[in-house]
Amino acid sequence: MILYEYPFNERIRTYLRIEHLFRRLAELVARDHPIDHHYALSTIFEVMDVGARADLKSDLLKDLEKQRQILHAYRGNPAISERALDAIIGQLDNCYNSLSSVQGKAGHVLTENDWLMSIRSRVGIPGGTCEFDLPAYYAWQQQSGESRRADLHRWASTLAPMAESVTLLMKMLRESGAPQKVVAHAGQYQQNLPQGKTFQLLRLSINPSLGVIPEISGNRLMVSIRFMRQEADNRLHATSDDCNFELTLCS
Repeated sequence: MILYEYPFNERIRTYLRIEHLFRRLAELVARDHPIDHHYALSTIFEVMDVGARADLKSDLLKDLEKQRQILHAYRGNPAISERALDAIIGQLDNCYNSLSSVQGKAGHVLTENDWLMSIRSRVGIPGGTCEFDLPAYYAWQQQSGESRRADLHRWASTLAPMAESVTLLMKMLRESGAPQKVVAHAGQYQQNLPQGKTFQLLRLSINPSLGVIPEISGNRLMVSIRFMRQEADNRLHATSDDCNFELTLCS
């Protein structure tokens, strides 16, 4: 199954981008080739760019506190395991405390590293990190994979509190939804959303054998999905076939 996710607000859109970047970073750091580590470093710079939003840290802390308060309300409920409740509240507390202790924006400490910032200033220029432009960076790329990996882990660790907070919040958000099997008749699907409930994330799973691609739009009142198919002209065209898929709305 192919899973697509659609955020209903800018805050969740940012969380998804951060999550995507950290998944990429983990894949690249684990490899040994200098090119992989070049793109790992570039990904760290991308995380810093996304994390530069002034309200990101504040949003994360508010969401962690909100989830903590929601879970505290389940204390004494016989249907809820106190041990499981303590475990997840402990994770929220750890993330909150770690993130609170970070000074400034994401990766702020890395901005004080002139060598890294010289690379960051050129990484967006086509071919801007060649050895004649950045000989010190080229020398670093000639080091062993283990040495480069240790550096990357050290630099990425400054971003860990943000990564851990986003990962935990997104896990809890995804678990809040219940999947339902639905059909898009003639490739079109619409659903009115219940009043008084705010959804933050849509998840759509579809069998790749159908060969269709969803175009999703939504707001607090309605979700609309149109299924497209890539034809021989390499353009997307609306399909008129019925499409079975699984839909999850997370609040």
